[in-house]
Amino acid sequence: MECVFCREEGGVVLWQDDALRVVLADEHDYPGFCRVIWNAHVAEFSDLQQGERDRVMQAVYAAERAVRRVLAPDKVNLASLGNQVPHVHWHVIPRFTNDAHFPLPIWAPRQRSVSEALLAQRRAQATLIAEALRHEMAQALG
Repeated sequence: MECVFCREEGGVVLWQDDALRVVLADEHDYPGFCRVIWNAHVAEFSDLQQGERDRVMQAVYAAERAVRRVLAPDKVNLASLGNQVPHVHWHVIPRFTNDAHFPLPIWAPRQRSVSEALLAQRRAQATLIAEALRHEMAQALG
């Protein structure tokens, strides 16, 4: 089986090391949507060693903190599904009460339209996530 996260970065790389990467996903309706992707092809989180699982969760924590600091969303959704891409990765999704799907998950039916102007403003803000993430990862890895 061909894996998209083994073949491609999965988004714009914001931070990476030998074990994992944090990318800004190309999700039109969700500026600031990040993914934490384990570099090696592993399908299940429980297949990682304890230290590896800790490393992933440090990155998820740092990504959430960076997204919150930069975008100040109403909520952050964390998800690890892997049904379509069975490769360990976590979604870090900034949510706003006026986003396209709120209060439902982003994969549910659309609840409303969101103006391109608002999305453009959020995209501009999201460009600051990389710097905030570097700071958060330095703190998390101490």
